[in-house]
Amino acid sequence: MNRSRGRLTRSDDFARVYRAGRSVANRYLVLYYFERADSGTAEKGTEVGPRVGYSVSKRLGGAVERNRVKRALKEAFRLSSQSLDVEMDLVFVARTPVVELLDKSGLEGVKEKMVEILGKASLSTRTQGQGLN
Repeated sequence: MNRSRGRLTRSDDFARVYRAGRSVANRYLVLYYFERADSGTAEKGTEVGPRVGYSVSKRLGGAVERNRVKRALKEAFRLSSQSLDVEMDLVFVARTPVVELLDKSGLEGVKEKMVEILGKASLSTRTQGQGLN
């Protein structure tokens, strides 16, 4: 059961973030973010910190390619989210060029772009050049 902790899984949750949240983007990713009300976390009692969802379209490729992109996004978020302790729901939407970025620069390239987009949303205290090497 702990496996789903910290994840957005229901389509209603995704829809709420898209509808009521804000967004920032770069060439590779779009980030939608929505601050949760305190009552939402009090009901479950176990949810602390951000909940994250990932959207990877079929335009990016077949199932193997999409799963590779999702794994890279999850790992990049794990590595770059230590400074996030906000009660937010986040949805990362992968854009088509992220596949090329992953092929060319690997996980470090994806992590760099994720830190960039978190900085644009003012959710990360790190700047683009810090903590990437």
